[in-house]
Amino acid sequence: MNATQTSTPLTDIAAILRRAQRVLAICHISPDGDAIGSLLGFGWLMHGRSGTAGAGPTQERGITLACVDNVPTPYRSLPGATEIISDPPDWPWDVVVALDASDPQRLGGLFRPDRYGKTPIINLDHHVTNLRFGDLNYVDTQAAATAQIMVDLADALGVPIGREAATCLLTGLVTDTLSFRTSNVTAQVMATALRLMEAGANLAEITEQAMNYKPLSMMRLWGLALARVRLQGEIIWTDITGEMRAQAGAADDGDGGLTSFLIRAPEAKVSVVFSETPKGQVEIGFRARPGYNVSGVALSLGGGGHPQAAGCTISGSLAAAHTRVLPLLRTAIDAQNGNLSVMAHMGFEVKPA
Repeated sequence: MNATQTSTPLTDIAAILRRAQRVLAICHISPDGDAIGSLLGFGWLMHGRSGTAGAGPTQERGITLACVDNVPTPYRSLPGATEIISDPPDWPWDVVVALDASDPQRLGGLFRPDRYGKTPIINLDHHVTNLRFGDLNYVDTQAAATAQIMVDLADALGVPIGREAATCLLTGLVTDTLSFRTSNVTAQVMATALRLMEAGANLAEITEQAMNYKPLSMMRLWGLALARVRLQGEIIWTDITGEMRAQAGAADDGDGGLTSFLIRAPEAKVSVVFSETPKGQVEIGFRARPGYNVSGVALSLGGGGHPQAAGCTISGSLAAAHTRVLPLLRTAIDAQNGNLSVMAHMGFEVKPA
């Protein structure tokens, strides 16, 4: 892998994890398939250190998997998903591991560095906006998913990847690449997928569950949200309110991929979904067409992500979020349109979608 030069070698991280008895692993708020898949995969790998089989990923003493939000419905059938908790014990941890989170805020209230004392914090991620907030950071921006990094971690640990871990990790890889359709899918990514399949992961079942699963309640929510779609310049956007969730009977499982659906509109360069939360905040998901980058806007708002897929959470009302966010996106698109025009003028081949 091509981790940045500021990264801690995985061999050094693996040495710490081999010795650790009480390990807290946390993934980001509003978890997606890569967050949950990587968290569970990590749990199975840590369990595998003992060479035992048959128990869940956290049954080995002290391995705790946590996320501030519930596991989204499509991922609840993953091996070990029922063991993810939202209120971990306040133990004297040997190590704390952050997974698939570009900054500490994305970990939510479960991440409490003021209570960890000298406990090392390991940051494992692949987002280009990662702030390197750990004591040990392994951030590989060339990886298609954090799940791909977990495969490299397995090798560093000297742990075989069993069927359960493979299923969780292939779920992360499938979801973060939209079934291997994103621009960062390389031959190495496909080789990783093949390795996980050979370890027992069923690609067809994973794709069906992770990508095609759409409860009727989510379809109804989409209907309500699509009725409010607006196109402003090259930005297509809509809202999901708490009232709409209640009307549709939809659980708080994010937007169900609506942001990715909206970017299919040929008139748009960027799509945005603003979602109300019960905590008086607004979760914002961004998607961009190839050639455009929304990660900078997300980072400026306290979030992060990839150039073409990013997000953030801000306080306030939906109206306030519109007023704050949409002008930033318009400015970013105008600047990037200008850059693309300059490159085309200089003779570079430019292919924005």
